[in-house]
Amino acid sequence: MTPFIAPSSLTVWRTLLALAVILVLLATTGWTGPHRARAVPLDSWDAATASWRADRIGGRALPDPASPPTAVAAFFASLRPRQRTRLAEEHPLVVGNLDGVPVALRYRANRHALRRALAAERVRVADRRLSAEGHREALRRTHRFSSLMSGGRQILAFDPSGQGRVAEVFGDLGRAERISVVVPGVDTHLLTFQKTARRYTAPYGMAESLYAAEREAAPDVRTAVIAWADYTAPTGVGMDAVTGRLASEGSVRLVSLVRALPGTSHVSLFCHSYGSVVCGLAARRLPRRVTDIAVAGSPGMRAESAAALGTRARVWAMRDADDWIADVPYLDVGGLGHGADPVAPEFGARLLSADGAAGHAGYFVPGTDSLRNFAEIGVGAYAGVRCADATDACRSGIYGAASV
Repeated sequence: MTPFIAPSSLTVWRTLLALAVILVLLATTGWTGPHRARAVPLDSWDAATASWRADRIGGRALPDPASPPTAVAAFFASLRPRQRTRLAEEHPLVVGNLDGVPVALRYRANRHALRRALAAERVRVADRRLSAEGHREALRRTHRFSSLMSGGRQILAFDPSGQGRVAEVFGDLGRAERISVVVPGVDTHLLTFQKTARRYTAPYGMAESLYAAEREAAPDVRTAVIAWADYTAPTGVGMDAVTGRLASEGSVRLVSLVRALPGTSHVSLFCHSYGSVVCGLAARRLPRRVTDIAVAGSPGMRAESAAALGTRARVWAMRDADDWIADVPYLDVGGLGHGADPVAPEFGARLLSADGAAGHAGYFVPGTDSLRNFAEIGVGAYAGVRCADATDACRSGIYGAASV
């Protein structure tokens, strides 16, 4: 006699089974490299915003940091140059991370914030009470902050709190005709923002490579690329990697960024791995200037189809033949997993060639089909895109760079 299993119990067992399968696959396929415990500095954002809220300028209160970008932009437009400079110098952490603040002023504020953070870390490096691990951590952070301040780098966002967040711009954001945003995945934070080894697996290298490829693809098109590591990504293998909580929080930040971008240029999102979950959750709230969302090595976009994303943007997807992400279950059971496979034909995305990408982390490596395709999309040269099959179906229905 077959025992009766109540529907509620069956759902619980299915959820537990799905979780077990996902975690085993993530652990054995290398969703992320080994994670080492790190010393986390005290948060500074709360103190910075408290100081900001207590300040006045010209007798007026400063806008709430949670204000929409349009309100922030209107406030800063009403200030005299000297007043803007004063706020950037006295409240660099807030001004440098506030969507709606003029881009050049954010760059200036973030240099002030980096200078302060570097001075604080140098004090920690000299502190004999630090453990050996804490000392190594402080030393790595001083190197990262020094690097971010070097060579006229354009830092659009910087927050050293916790594991840290950062965003950097390649090109002239204010004059760009096309803007690309690189949205990275798991284990993205200040210390992994830029790497010497495996350069193109880090947000900085991804964006730098894409910017060079776009300039090569269309030298006459003014482009800018943002390396956007300005959200809290999952760390290591765990629940955060298989649920959407951090992606949901990140999607709010991504929408705010795009809404605050200067000008009226077309915007394309290039979303890798867990970053595609962030893009999927942001999709229906993105402004119409976002014309393309391209995902690579996606574990799912928290939608059952491209149409269900609720966006007017074109949705593109690619996966290299050797990418282990294909072995992760594409499901959503009790909030575990990220839904349907974006490269499955029934999902309805435009499928791109990823030849040469060589696994999960190689999509931005120069010379690959994946990078060339990203660049063609980024500059609006859709005729040059190479589809995943010989039918050229991924280019159908596109009638020019301004098409949405």
